[in-house]
Amino acid sequence: MPVLNPVERTALLTAALRAAETCRPDRLYEDPYAAGLAGDEGPDLLAEIRAATYPPDRPRSLPSTPDYNAIRTRFFDDLLQDAARAPETTQIVLAPAGMDSRAYRLSWPDHLRYFEIDRPSVLDFKAERLRGVPPRIDHRTVAVDLTDDDWEDRLEAAGYDPTVPSTWLLEGLLYYIPEADSRRMLERVAAISAPGSRIAADIVNRAALTLPHMQGLLDVFAGWGCPWVFGTDEPEALFAQYGFDVRAIQPGDPDADYGRWPDPVPPREVTGVRRVFFVHGRRR
Repeated sequence: MPVLNPVERTALLTAALRAAETCRPDRLYEDPYAAGLAGDEGPDLLAEIRAATYPPDRPRSLPSTPDYNAIRTRFFDDLLQDAARAPETTQIVLAPAGMDSRAYRLSWPDHLRYFEIDRPSVLDFKAERLRGVPPRIDHRTVAVDLTDDDWEDRLEAAGYDPTVPSTWLLEGLLYYIPEADSRRMLERVAAISAPGSRIAADIVNRAALTLPHMQGLLDVFAGWGCPWVFGTDEPEALFAQYGFDVRAIQPGDPDADYGRWPDPVPPREVTGVRRVFFVHGRRR
């Protein structure tokens, strides 16, 4: 099995969370490939998260990672499917791809190309786990590290056309990389996204990185070697700097609840509270 780096362990965690969600009678989606993609390590990672989130001796104070992940997956499922129905959308890009199986578990229009960018070790692991399962779309992998200088060239070599609108999903990425790298990522995506292209991402606020009651969850990720290092209180302004007009909503808001978010959603003007944002919008 390829050696995965610390951040890529979170891809196995996500697969394990999706497998657990699939087993629920009230599931928000069904991912029949998640259990296989989680591998042997994914369930152990999920057990660590559950132990930190639901301590036996006191009430939960951390955000519910299973509910968050279920809402995030369903929200981005719906967003990508909505984008795919637009006739001007001919290409979707997942960066990074991780253990995502949307190309295999969702139905897609025939006119789409679907690109997954990630390190060779991740894509090799995933291909082995999905051996014999055909994608349900024109599926193209780009085996390259997103910190490399030439991933845009490699993407274009795989058939990506920067002159026509695209849809980008940056899921589970921005809070794991330093601010300078997050900004550079948005800059690079903007540079190869035609006007009208869509973008979606998740990102935390600054308080989520430092609040004492978040420490239990932060310690788990730091212990895996992938601490949360970047957050912003103004995601709209951040994305606007790179030519994207976006809306940022939070789990529990009317458009991102699905009857599953268990905590209050403080108004944006309230400070000193943890937040996660689902950011989505278009390139000017």
